Amino acid sequence: MFPNMIRPAPERDAAISLRGVEKRFGTTRAVAGLDLVVPRGSLCGFLGPNGAGKSTTIRMIMSIIYPDSGTVSVLDGTALANKDRIGYLPEERGLYRTMKVSEFLIYIGRLKGLTAASAHRSASEWLERIELKGISKKKCQELSKGMQQKVQFIASVIHDPELLILDEPFSGLDPVNAQLLTSIIKDLNRSGKTIIFSTHQMHTAEAMCDRVVLINHGIKLLDANLADVRAQFDPHSLILEPVDESFDIREITARVPSITSVEFDDENRLARLLRVDPALDPQSVMSDVVRAIPTRSIAIKRPTLTDIFIQLVEATGGAAPSLSEIGDGAAAGSTAHREGGSR
Repeated sequence: MFPNMIRPAPERDAAISLRGVEKRFGTTRAVAGLDLVVPRGSLCGFLGPNGAGKSTTIRMIMSIIYPDSGTVSVLDGTALANKDRIGYLPEERGLYRTMKVSEFLIYIGRLKGLTAASAHRSASEWLERIELKGISKKKCQELSKGMQQKVQFIASVIHDPELLILDEPFSGLDPVNAQLLTSIIKDLNRSGKTIIFSTHQMHTAEAMCDRVVLINHGIKLLDANLADVRAQFDPHSLILEPVDESFDIREITARVPSITSVEFDDENRLARLLRVDPALDPQSVMSDVVRAIPTRSIAIKRPTLTDIFIQLVEATGGAAPSLSEIGDGAAAGSTAHREGGSR
């Protein structure tokens, strides 16, 4: 069993607080007794596979729908009462298709309390920042899907909100624009904005967040600081590439007794995954392996959020979701030590 899988943030200075929130649709329980605290100034990833209950939770936070039981607090009140302090990018995309981009953004800015002049100025600045300069006179329906997504992101930040709630913000973006939006979101957080965003792409959140919440079937499985998560789920594994690729890796368990098992690493067909005795320090075992066999590279394998999520689902008696449901492409990080040559 995993130690201390849920470590919620303290309630003080909470931008968002949910207590015992439940939501059903007919016989389907979408959210089950959810407790969630998003600290002010944090960048929190709200993660889980498709259908986990992320969007339902966000709609309750935004007062679009209401919980069957439990309480929701947003900026010490409700999202409706504090709407001009919140930026919201919903999962369902929607632009006024026949409006010109600048007209649409100015209209949204006015709804959020800006003057016409300040809305125009903010729209122009954001269009340039998000690399859409020159499209202000185009109709929204003339834009590509990715451009429409970026315009809707501008609509969520045009009024300089202190809390930003993003539901699958990277949907429809190519890798270049996803990286641009990632950079902007990080900059907003560094400027003091509280940001929570939902995604099923674990590797995206892993690269961005200081806090993560994982849910599955409406049940919270993990809620902790990202650094603590990595420490808790240390797999005690090494990734090894021997100099001699024909070397029978099974011999390593005889030469280094602290290696308990060996398998091929799914992410690199030439690498071998060595499981280390949990009572030992993997760093010291690395030295034993290097002395035992000629080694091209050896590294401590760091678990990805995808790895952790699958472990948690299986530990709680559920069927592990497929990579297509939780987002593949998560690359394992490592602390590397190279000897005996390099690639």
